Amino acid sequence: MTGDESLQEDVGRLLSSRRGHFLLESGHHGDLWLDLERLCLDPRPVRRLAGVLANRLAARGVDQVCGPLVEGAFVALMVAEELGVPFTYTERLAESAVDGLYPAAYRLPASLRDVVRGKRVAIVNDVVNAGSAVSATFADVTDCGGEPVAIGALALLGAWASRYANEKGLAIEALASFPNILWKAADCPSCARGLPLDR
Repeated sequence: MTGDESLQEDVGRLLSSRRGHFLLESGHHGDLWLDLERLCLDPRPVRRLAGVLANRLAARGVDQVCGPLVEGAFVALMVAEELGVPFTYTERLAESAVDGLYPAAYRLPASLRDVVRGKRVAIVNDVVNAGSAVSATFADVTDCGGEPVAIGALALLGAWASRYANEKGLAIEALASFPNILWKAADCPSCARGLPLDR
């Protein structure tokens, strides 16, 4: 087994998942739900994986690490500690009244908005799926004068993160990747079958 295969298995063991019909933060529908609130119940294996992720991000010349609250920020904090750089975070704001995709916003707290200015920032999350938290964090770090240079994650679901990183000129580092399909509500096969959303 290669190191990458071993990491894939290690990350997979940490992810508590369910199958069903779910509405995701991004507004997409999907058939996979990860209970990420359980990820850091035992922080020791996460800390080890965060160390591996930090080693991969070290070559990117990162000045700061920023993670979206809640669970992603825990991983980001561990990565920042390993890199020996400052840690910042974004908070999720109440969803707007806009229907459709990507309604949530993430913002740096007022007292941290100046600390990313002129800094090379790695945006680190636990798992990136449709990228709602990552894209909103990218937008706010940029608005605050920071320079996002990389996305880091324990795992990627599907292809969104790779496409986004390519579009924005970002490096991307992840320890595992798993296939996943998302749908707009109008195209969701579970909706077409009349299945209710799971909670």
